[in-house]
Amino acid sequence: MSQAKISAAIRNADAKPEVIDSMGMSYLVSLPKRVVSVYLPLFVFVVVLLFPFYWMTITALKPDAELLSREGNPFWVQNPTLAHIKKLLFDTEYPDWLWNTIVVSVTATFLSIFCSVLAAYAIERLRFRGSRYVGMSIFMAYLVPPSILFIPLAAMVYKLNLFDTRLALILTYPTFLIPFCTWLLMGYFKSIPIELEECALIDGASRLQILIRIILPLAVPGLISAGIFAFTLSWNEFIYALTFISSSEVKTVPVGVVTELVEGDVYHWGSLMAGALFGSLPVAILYSFFVEYYVSGLTGAVKE
Repeated sequence: MSQAKISAAIRNADAKPEVIDSMGMSYLVSLPKRVVSVYLPLFVFVVVLLFPFYWMTITALKPDAELLSREGNPFWVQNPTLAHIKKLLFDTEYPDWLWNTIVVSVTATFLSIFCSVLAAYAIERLRFRGSRYVGMSIFMAYLVPPSILFIPLAAMVYKLNLFDTRLALILTYPTFLIPFCTWLLMGYFKSIPIELEECALIDGASRLQILIRIILPLAVPGLISAGIFAFTLSWNEFIYALTFISSSEVKTVPVGVVTELVEGDVYHWGSLMAGALFGSLPVAILYSFFVEYYVSGLTGAVKE
């Protein structure tokens, strides 16, 4: 083959990606294609995502007569009222439930993250015999359903005189938070180049100094991601809170809304939906503020 033909073949090969890229960029130029490929799927996703919040809002604002009526538009409020919200905030212990949920969730999350950081770093970096099996066993512990664990935990809570206290939930929630957070942080610590630690060891840094000054600053997205998971699981936990708590003033939101706003076969739907709406907003706000850290925590840390 002549030199001219070779040069032409090379130019054609180099031009193909440009043609493909230009075709890909021009695919969404026309409005109908953008509507079908972008706007319509986004609209469906937003509607499905926000509809539960909308339904809880209109149900909390509907009077009882409108809630039980078969007439009218079920997706709209004709005569809005704040009676259900007033009943929830002033006639029940909902403020105490919300405060208990915040205290238990935040404390259990920080305790679990602290233990998970130490466990994940030791498993990934200290290289002791059987470290991989230890990491696998910790993750297997997370797969044990809480419906089985709460039976032996209940006996321990009774013997330690922790029944009907917030401390019972703070100490039992890490049983399912630590395994998951440890498994998540193990994968994140593995993506941090080990050469950074080797350089620090050569300079005379200890393992604790390396963890505090090098690993943790680089692992902030992973810590936030694990913290969001732990906080969400603690906030929505139901079985342990139902088993270990009996007093109304010590209950959490998921248990208090279900047990206190349902009287026999009478469901106070307006107050129920208001309690569910107020209870779901903190988690939604948390995700909206830390979504970037959450995504980066799932994709890895420093690239080599």
